[in-house]
Amino acid sequence: MDDLHAPLLRWYDEHARDLPWRSPSATPWSVMVSEFMLQQTPVARVLPVHERWLERWPRPVDLATEPAGEAVRMWDRLGYPRRALRLHAAAVVIVERHGGEVPADHADLLALPGVGDYTASAVAVFAHRRRHPVLDTNVRRVHARVLDGVEHPPASVSRSERERAAALLPEDASDAATWSVAVMELGALVCTAQRPRCGACPLATRCAWRAAGHPAYDGPPRRGQAWAGTDRQCRGRLLGVVRDAEGAVPRRRLEQAWDEPVQRERCLESLIADGLLVPAGDGFELP
Repeated sequence: MDDLHAPLLRWYDEHARDLPWRSPSATPWSVMVSEFMLQQTPVARVLPVHERWLERWPRPVDLATEPAGEAVRMWDRLGYPRRALRLHAAAVVIVERHGGEVPADHADLLALPGVGDYTASAVAVFAHRRRHPVLDTNVRRVHARVLDGVEHPPASVSRSERERAAALLPEDASDAATWSVAVMELGALVCTAQRPRCGACPLATRCAWRAAGHPAYDGPPRRGQAWAGTDRQCRGRLLGVVRDAEGAVPRRRLEQAWDEPVQRERCLESLIADGLLVPAGDGFELP
């Protein structure tokens, strides 16, 4: 294990990005907010929203006392806005059950609304320095290349993959937390999905994929994420009109925002079902 730990931890000490949720002064709430925002969203887009969020709601109780619609408004254009509702719901539960403090126990975190295994592990590790494996896309890609000699990991996490990640952790909980974020950083900056910079990788001489000659991925087709003309784009356009308005937005303004009527109505219904919009007379508003 030292053959992996020592070079990567040295590399991280020199190359880690200065991110607010990694600061020694960052609160567990700051870490938790960042983990919700970083799901499927690049760091550069998260940074300004995270800063504004913490300025307005520096503690879970500050958010919990506001309407959920304000969380959606503050979410701005990060995408996947249901995350804002879930983060608001999690803040409410944190206040009700945990005295307003983000819990450290993995099981308590997992019981919060919108928190899955990855987010529970990430908050426990990065906010509270607990010893848990943290498996995001970047970490899984590094493990697949360095240990398995394949370009990309399987679509879903297996039990054996999780057990191996746990076995890779240093024994000391604080060192394990640093190791976890170091592997994540390596995947984000060097061992990237496209055009990895193997010459800059501290694990290059230990990498099974590199040793095998960088064999191309031969698994099931990897899905891309279409955007133009999709329901995701339509939902985002409609929600954006309401989010940027003061009060209820009449239906005619939404008809102007998206002119295909069948898709528009389908997306409006789904936004209502998700709790992101509520009917208001002949229009719609945030919850």
